[in-house]
Order: sequence, then structure tokens, then C-alpha cells
Amino acid sequence: MARIASGEREALRQLYQATSAKLFGVCLRILSDREESEDVLQDVYVTIWRRADRFDSSRASVMTWLSTIARNRAIDRLRARGPLAYAGSIEGMEIPDGADSAETLLFAADDRNKLHGCLSQLDDRTEKVIRTAFFEGVTYEALARSMDTPVGTVKSWIRRGLAKLKGCLQS
Repeated sequence: MARIASGEREALRQLYQATSAKLFGVCLRILSDREESEDVLQDVYVTIWRRADRFDSSRASVMTWLSTIARNRAIDRLRARGPLAYAGSIEGMEIPDGADSAETLLFAADDRNKLHGCLSQLDDRTEKVIRTAFFEGVTYEALARSMDTPVGTVKSWIRRGLAKLKGCLQS
């Protein structure tokens, strides 16, 4: 990342070759559209090029940082579609593209065992809403509709669950 931050194009090319397939899988899983995922992936690498100097290895592994950027960009694109992007059921949303899922990529990071352990300490409902919102990119509104629950309630479950995860991960 330091080489990219210093403007070394070859370093970005090497990073792209090593990570693009996995990051494309993150985008495709969230967006379910190949062309849109390709557009978002391009934006991800532009962001990496511009923000490589902000990478902090003490906070996350490179793959976790890259996956987070890809996930956030894909969710931004999904939200730009409007509130009914995922109005249907969230069940059976698996996209058989052969690539690793966003969840797999994140769990492959340095702290995957601790994160998994902390998630399993949450009650089933809280774990489900956090996994669905953060690993599958489903909006809070769509999640609330699918669970027939007010959006504020879903947000509260997620907020309390994230606070518990933070406490668990810091211990």
C-alpha cells in the first residue's frame, strides 16, 4: 500500500491482479448485476489509488480494507437505485458466481476467528440482521420490510449488536 501511496502504478497493477476477482465477487454479491459490479470495481480501484496513504495496517489487513471499500461502494450504488431495490424476500439471495462471498473475504482477514466468535455470542436475530445488512448489503429498509418490523427497531437491533461486537473485539 505504501508503494501505491507513493504513486507506483506497477504496485496498483499487482494489487489489482491479486485482488480483483475477490472484490468483483463482493460487488456482484451485493448488486446482482455484472455490468454495475464492473463499474463499481473500477471506482474501487480509483479510490484505492487516491486513498492508499490512508491505509493503516494496525487497524485492518489489506484485504479487509479493500473489501470494506468494495462493499461500501456497492452499497452506495445499491442505495442509488432507490428504496425498493430489495423489496422482495431476502431468503435465497445466493448468487452462484463461483467467487468468494463478501463474508468469506472478511472472515479470511487476520481477525476472522475473533469476529466469528463474537458474532456467535449475539442472539440469533441480532446476528442475522448484522450479517444480512453488512455482509450481504441489504438496506435497513428492505431488511425491516422482510422481517415485518419497523425500520427504527431494526436499526436499534443493529446498533446494540454492533456495540456488543465492538466490546467483544476490543477485549
